[in-house]
Amino acid sequence: MGADLPRRSTRARRQSLPPRNSPPRLAAATVAALAMALSACMSMAPPLERPAAPVPATYAGAEAGATQPSTAAATAWRDFFADPALRALIEQALANSRDLRAAVLRVEEAQALYGIQRSEQFPTIGASASATRSRTPRDFSPTGHPLTVNDFEAGVGMNAWELDFWGRVRSLKDAALENYLATDAAREAATISLIGQVANGYLVLRELDERIELTDQTIASRAESLRIFRRRYEMGSTSKFDLTQVEALWRQASTLGSQLRQERAAQANALALLVGAPVALPPLTSRFDDSIVLRDMAPGLPSELLTNRPDIVAAEHQLAAANANIGAARAAFFPRITLTGTLGTASVELDNLFTGPSRAWSFGPSLSVPIFDAGRTRSSLKLAEVRRDQAVVQYEKAIQSAFRDVSDALSARERLAEQVTDLTATLQLQSERERLARLRYDNGATPYLEVLDAQRDLLGAQQLLVQTRRALLSSRVALYTALGGGTHVYATEAAGVPAAPPSSGKPS
Repeated sequence: MGADLPRRSTRARRQSLPPRNSPPRLAAATVAALAMALSACMSMAPPLERPAAPVPATYAGAEAGATQPSTAAATAWRDFFADPALRALIEQALANSRDLRAAVLRVEEAQALYGIQRSEQFPTIGASASATRSRTPRDFSPTGHPLTVNDFEAGVGMNAWELDFWGRVRSLKDAALENYLATDAAREAATISLIGQVANGYLVLRELDERIELTDQTIASRAESLRIFRRRYEMGSTSKFDLTQVEALWRQASTLGSQLRQERAAQANALALLVGAPVALPPLTSRFDDSIVLRDMAPGLPSELLTNRPDIVAAEHQLAAANANIGAARAAFFPRITLTGTLGTASVELDNLFTGPSRAWSFGPSLSVPIFDAGRTRSSLKLAEVRRDQAVVQYEKAIQSAFRDVSDALSARERLAEQVTDLTATLQLQSERERLARLRYDNGATPYLEVLDAQRDLLGAQQLLVQTRRALLSSRVALYTALGGGTHVYATEAAGVPAAPPSSGKPS
């Protein structure tokens, strides 16, 4: 069909397209290649300066073993915990914990955001095709006759690609990468924390089992004493005062047993929440084994925490991300250059779209220079610098918190071990005291109140010893997690390298 005059002038320009290897096309390709090369080596971010660790060079009370490197980061939890039931619970928690799933999803989110920001470094190339048929009425036609126009186009184009001369896009990409790495380190920290919480919850549950068993034995013993005293009271050989004291002591033990069972039910529910599934752990009727936790850990030096504690690693990545954002804020003061271009073919006839002189191209660089924005750019730079300073504070705080965790665990391990030794001796003395008080009462040398006091103190000593033994084991777990237990092993497994088989050694 006939062609409209404006369309004809447009096609005339397209038909005057230079040959395939003409200088304009070569120049555009050269400019793009040079821009990518320049943007790859430019950054206005300041050098990353990590502050000195605001903690002493050694842990308090651990100078004797300070030179021995810590083995916690290289010890998997399967090697640290010896109890099969505890291992099964940890496996279940790692598979079902909703908190850990949320942490993994946050890592995937940060990874996707990094992929989006990284893509900004490269041009976006798209293909397009269009077909248009239009009719111009006679009243609007320059020839005085109605015109029908066909327009067929196809090509590829690059849409507003920023030439990153000042490193703005690169700095944003670096910040996104550091945020992703920080999120992944936070996931590792959540994993270690979950392992420690499950282990400590299991220890508390077993502590309650042993305390319930001791209390049930006491209840049975006092119930028998109550039966005997009732018989004696009926026969007139003892006073009602003594009978009342024996019954009160029995009811106290019975109340304690009920309280402990309530605590165990609540602890089982809390453990089920951590594990993410129902927990089927029948009560134990024997003394819980202190070898549940396999070994003690050498603390090493505080400087090792900088690489072994995932929360410190995460804080360091956050510091690097804030530092990179300063580079992006600085680059915003400089001109921004973007490129837009297309290369394709156009014709008024579909049959001639890919034949003949139908090639078309366009190349359009643009430049924007900040002149006046009421202080927005300067305030953005100030904001980035303040956030970097906040990240420094958080990094230092993470180091101090980690140092405190290790110091507390070391102090608890040492002092609780002393308390276990003293309470074991105290329990033996209370048992002997209760036996002698009963002999004295049977021989009429003392009132029964002395026996009641001895029995009450004996039960208290039994309960306190069990609690302290469990606290000692919990301090070992706390030290393991505070030192970044298993961090190196988990990193190796994540890289696809199989971990070593569980150790079968005896507890140290």
